[in-house]
Amino acid sequence: MATGRLRYYSMAQFGQVNIAYVIPNDIPPIMTQGNPHFQRPMKTLYLLHGVSGNESDWEYNGIAEDIAGRYNMAVIMITAGNNFYLDRKATGCQYGTFAGQEVVEYTRKLFGLSDKKEDTYIGGLSMGGFGALHTGLAYSETFGGIIALSSALIIHEINGMKPGFQNDIANYEYYAEVFGDLDKLEESDANPEVLYSRLKAQGKEIPPIYMAIGTEDFLYEHNQIMKKFLEDNKADFIYEEGPGIHDWVFWNNYITKGVEWILNKH
Repeated sequence: MATGRLRYYSMAQFGQVNIAYVIPNDIPPIMTQGNPHFQRPMKTLYLLHGVSGNESDWEYNGIAEDIAGRYNMAVIMITAGNNFYLDRKATGCQYGTFAGQEVVEYTRKLFGLSDKKEDTYIGGLSMGGFGALHTGLAYSETFGGIIALSSALIIHEINGMKPGFQNDIANYEYYAEVFGDLDKLEESDANPEVLYSRLKAQGKEIPPIYMAIGTEDFLYEHNQIMKKFLEDNKADFIYEEGPGIHDWVFWNNYITKGVEWILNKH
């Protein structure tokens, strides 16, 4: 199992960024015998961290190596700060471009990864779950599947937020900087529902979506809104829930469920 981290200069983030990777390209045949995933070319999963996280989370707290070794899947983990993987106009603040285009192109070239949509997936937890949905829809021609766990689908909560307001996570200034005009947030490209509706109206192929949330998670109700939206649009998606809070016990359990569901789509 090839593991490590690297640093490269990102045009999107206007500076050096860190990437962690796990690539199952050296596993002895005796350890893959009988595993059907090693009878096909290797696929790639880009995993996104949550608020206050970084590229180490899915490796040290999560089960990136297990995913790679079990499913013959390169796992690429990035760092994008607390920016919800959204582009802003300011130089070096193109976090959506970074996650959905730049890092994909860079790692494909560096590691010789497949450039096929059906071999390329994106997933994440919390803020990264939002990021996986948003990035997967914004770059629907790149990703063949989306795995969104305990997603921070807070668009409707912070829409219309006014100066001086603050919730348990952050204040108005933070949300306005990350998401833009909060009075028009629900109609903006920062809203995954807007991206989905646009793809559907244009008749474009939309990646299948796996969603999961713990029933005791503080983001549970937010995920119900997205679930209903996808149901109303007859989306190719599956939603699962189970006992659990906003923690790695839940995410490590459901990431493999998501991977297996996405793999069965191809």
